[in-house]
Amino acid sequence: MTKDNNELVFVPLGGVGEIGMNLAMYGYGPASNRQWIVMDVGVTFPGPHLPGVDLVLPDIRFLEAERHNLKAIIITHAHEDHYGALLTLYPLIAPDNDIPVYMTPFGAGMLESKAVGEKDAPKIKVTTFNAGNRFEAGPFKLEALAVTHSIPEPMSIAIHTPLGTVLHTGDWKNDVAPSMGPITDSNAFTQLGDNGVLALICDSTNAMRDGESPSEQEVSDGLKKVIENATGRVAVTTFSSNVGRIKSIALAAAAAGRKTLLLGRSMKRVVDVASDLGYMEGVPEFLSEDEYGFIPRDKVVIILTGSQGESRAALAKLSRDEMRDIALTAGDTVVYSSRSIPGNEKPIIDTMNRLIDMGITIIEDGKDALVHVSGHPRRNELRQMYQWTRPKIGIPVHGEAAHLTAHAKLMRENNIPDVMDVRNGDMVRLAPGAPEVIDDVPSGEMYKDGYVVGDADQVGVTARRGLSFAGHVAISVIVDKHYELLVDPQVVCIGIPATDHRGEDIEDIVYDAVVAAIESIPRARRKDLDLIEEASRKASRAAIRKIWGKKPVTTVMVDRV
Repeated sequence: MTKDNNELVFVPLGGVGEIGMNLAMYGYGPASNRQWIVMDVGVTFPGPHLPGVDLVLPDIRFLEAERHNLKAIIITHAHEDHYGALLTLYPLIAPDNDIPVYMTPFGAGMLESKAVGEKDAPKIKVTTFNAGNRFEAGPFKLEALAVTHSIPEPMSIAIHTPLGTVLHTGDWKNDVAPSMGPITDSNAFTQLGDNGVLALICDSTNAMRDGESPSEQEVSDGLKKVIENATGRVAVTTFSSNVGRIKSIALAAAAAGRKTLLLGRSMKRVVDVASDLGYMEGVPEFLSEDEYGFIPRDKVVIILTGSQGESRAALAKLSRDEMRDIALTAGDTVVYSSRSIPGNEKPIIDTMNRLIDMGITIIEDGKDALVHVSGHPRRNELRQMYQWTRPKIGIPVHGEAAHLTAHAKLMRENNIPDVMDVRNGDMVRLAPGAPEVIDDVPSGEMYKDGYVVGDADQVGVTARRGLSFAGHVAISVIVDKHYELLVDPQVVCIGIPATDHRGEDIEDIVYDAVVAAIESIPRARRKDLDLIEEASRKASRAAIRKIWGKKPVTTVMVDRV
């Protein structure tokens, strides 16, 4: 401990134990009065276990408690898992709109465009920065270092403090031939290492993959060959944020004598921002949807959303023939210039199967051609980062447990002195002294459901899961002043089989069970309306369980008139 009790700490609230939902905090000062910066405010997307939920957000209770000492929010790049929660969470983090936000020009453009479609989006004042820029936030001196990733202007951030320098890599790779933007700045990282790096907080996504990633130029060549060899229409689905890939596809189409059409709202939004910043220079003008039907099949390429099987995305709609002016037919080709995000395998396969049934040829990366490469470093690239920076402490982040464990092992094999196995909510003291986990802060998930943000109970998803599994029974009971049934109980079943195995109406069976339960209660005890409610609920659930084997969510309303 220093004389003034200052400490340097790292606290991940998201992205360490899962891929997505990235949010990290760095604190400096005494335990009683630390000053903080936040690195990234990302989302992840809900699976079928979260019916109706739109977005999954990091739990920021700890950040809210410390917001009075928050000096800045820095966004490393404009992927949804790094900036997608900013508009939703900023009013909770900065209710007085007084916390500065730093983003690159492309990130700022994406945030501005995103805000247009958000109800009551906060007006966030953004300060832009570029590679090589330095700026200060409280006791932190920040330096932006250029890296390569699958989006314009990704940055690593060096965090300089009186107790040492921390390198937060963000998402990166070492691509010697990217489709756009600078290559990863090895000289800047080496200089950082020469000056001393206390801790490396490093991307783990591809820590289980040996070797080095292919370059984007190799992917561009692969896409060009596929387009040149195709006889019908070609549709290429990729991540909408991958501007370099979109540009490569459009240029490959032009080289093959084809015109290009963009499909998907997010795809068009990204291209608009990229065009404003000059990233689409040299790309021919895109077709309008009205022109599509007049272009020969062998003269068109579609670049579209839907690589993850999203039901409302353009590719899924085409596979269901639901688009008014655009269609694919037998003999056309669909190229998946993307990877499958864990959890999305089934909807992706469902979309592929519909396309195959239409007579469309599917091209996937690895199986058929080199048409995609990840934006994250493989093991040799990680080793290169260690050699450049020579950190005293290594902390794997941005990955699920398997990725983090593999990355930690690689760090140890490459002689990083202290390697920390960290998960969301761990508070790690980086300095002074040996690194250690010194606290456990609240962490987990919050949910955005429509316009409501909260935990599972607050947004209703806990009950909704029960409804999706076992349906709902609503029962209305009215008794008179003598506590006798005034009218027949009303029973409505939703999401429950209509009849049992003998063909008897289940609502009638529930009705009989409820009447029997009420009549079995001595009249003197029926004055307790809660008792009638509970007896009716138990009787209905027991009756349905006997028939169906499941207990539905049951609501009973009892009134006396």
